[in-house]
Amino acid sequence: MKRVAIVTGASRGIGRGIALYLARQDWAVVINYSSNAQAAQEVLEEAQKSRPDCMMMQADISDPLARKALIEKTFATYGEVNLLVNNAGIAPWERKDLLDMSEESYDRIMDVNLKGPFFLTQLFAKTCLEKRRGSSGPPSQAHIVNINSISAYTSSINRGEYCISKAGMSMMTSLFADRLASEGIHVFEIRPGIIETDMTGKVKEKYDTLIEDGLTPIRRWGTPDDIAKAVWAIAENFFPFSTGEVLNVDGGFQLRRL
Repeated sequence: MKRVAIVTGASRGIGRGIALYLARQDWAVVINYSSNAQAAQEVLEEAQKSRPDCMMMQADISDPLARKALIEKTFATYGEVNLLVNNAGIAPWERKDLLDMSEESYDRIMDVNLKGPFFLTQLFAKTCLEKRRGSSGPPSQAHIVNINSISAYTSSINRGEYCISKAGMSMMTSLFADRLASEGIHVFEIRPGIIETDMTGKVKEKYDTLIEDGLTPIRRWGTPDDIAKAVWAIAENFFPFSTGEVLNVDGGFQLRRL
């Protein structure tokens, strides 16, 4: 089986961790980024130590033409792609009370966090199926993994647009899992909890205290490697009789406790 993955938003944080972990497990990874070419280049150089045929590609997934170019170039380069990781996502520029949220902020978040991944997934799936129709060999297994958030079900009234986008991604997972199961493409959702990245550095002191006070039964920050290991397990087809599943990688945050 070929081992080729597209990881969106792979220049930093969780996406970076996923890309590097997959490369260490002998996956060729397309390191997608939107604007930070220097950071993406650093990830590429590190990934190529394990898998020299990794590559990087700029593409803003909220842009239809960029999505198309990302898929076309990847399939043209490798011939076959086995994994799409929808990781790219953004937070609001400014956290505002729900009653003050702007339409501009809502549209921006939705374009990147939900609309972009939805139509990238659609294009990826259609391309996989087209490639299979033109091949005489047996179809290979493919997976789609949506990196979501505990915000899919946890209310944050000062970033409502973000929460709505993540709730929408959960239904997106179910829809594509249903549609693609008969095609041999399985779709999963991973819900990270509080993960230690540069993006969460601004709230580190706050969450250090909350974790110490028992916010999560497993009393530590999550790491990008925690998420990457879950992605890898799915990519390696360790769950062959599952699709549409949600993997909570959150230290037990989702538990309801008395």
